[in-house]
Amino acid sequence: MSKLFMFEKPMGMRDTFPHLYKMKKNIRSKVENEMSAWGYQFLETPTLEYDETVGEASAILDQQLFKLLDQQGRTLVLRPDMTAPIARVAASKLLQDRNPLRLAYSANVFRAQQREGGRPAEFEQMGVELIGDSSVSADAETIALLVSSLKAAGLKDFTISIGHMEFVRQLFLQIVGTEDRSQQLRRYLYDKNYVGYRKHVESLPLSSIDKQRLMRLLTIRGNGSSIADARALLEGEQGTKPLAELQELIEVLQDYNVEDYVTIDVSLVSHMSYYTGVLFEVYADRVGYSLGNGGRYNHLLQKFGAGVGATGFGIRLDYLMEALSPQASEESSALILFSSERRKEAMELANELRAKSQSVISQDVRGVADVDRFTAQFKDVHWIVGQSGKAGGRA
Repeated sequence: MSKLFMFEKPMGMRDTFPHLYKMKKNIRSKVENEMSAWGYQFLETPTLEYDETVGEASAILDQQLFKLLDQQGRTLVLRPDMTAPIARVAASKLLQDRNPLRLAYSANVFRAQQREGGRPAEFEQMGVELIGDSSVSADAETIALLVSSLKAAGLKDFTISIGHMEFVRQLFLQIVGTEDRSQQLRRYLYDKNYVGYRKHVESLPLSSIDKQRLMRLLTIRGNGSSIADARALLEGEQGTKPLAELQELIEVLQDYNVEDYVTIDVSLVSHMSYYTGVLFEVYADRVGYSLGNGGRYNHLLQKFGAGVGATGFGIRLDYLMEALSPQASEESSALILFSSERRKEAMELANELRAKSQSVISQDVRGVADVDRFTAQFKDVHWIVGQSGKAGGRA
């Protein structure tokens, strides 16, 4: 093996060190319990899927897919998200009576990076999919569950921005006329490149009134008059239905008592091509990017032969860990340092503490090179050493 690559990893791949693994496990357990309490059932899908099914149905760009060939020469992909695989499972096996399905997952997904830039190519997502219910109530339920899941994980300060894909699409089509021109504008919004958006709008051969309509879109945020202000941007009734859905959604979220965590942002869009209606992103202190997102995707199931609507969300576990205070999730182990002649006594104490659900490390003193440095890592140290040694604790 070349020494140059002996300690290197493929681009975007990361090691998870023990303290982070412990923190991730703790967060995952809390979120899983919350999702289960809302009646969502967990499932697993294969890490590898066929490119011609899940690969093509996924909204992830083709250049971000990890591809390989099986022995029969068919192209496989490492799953780039969980929504498309779950849609495959639901359409083929679970949607027998067309009644709503509530499914949940916790799984690693894979997206290739051309330049690492701190972006992982493998990361864990946790999320839910509510399949077979096209009502606004279903959208509200998933957003309320997202709030509840983040709070269960220990996150306190966060905001969920809510928009509607169809409103932005209809507004842009009214003003610029074609889907291609509309897509250009949506790309600026997705990238949060508002300077580029403004420059692009100024370059368009539009009337000053239409340019003002496009510029005004960036300023409409909040739960006050946002929906009324957005309606004022439209001409005629086209595009008003999405705003009516947003209004109803806010009213239902008030019934869940989570309205303080959500805010309207009518300029919100997504690069995920399968989103068709309400969509949302969650932001938190200490993290400068979305740590979770979701929305309605009413056409994805049709690709697998099931004509039903669906909605859901996914949480990036690595971003959630970044948003949480590490100290809040740390659970230090106790240390029992023993000499060989008192091993039995040390093991009895270790079993006693573990029976009380305490994490315990038992260490033969002969295996430690620097006792002071080793014991300094622990708040609770029990010494059981020597014939006349002591058994006690040090805080």
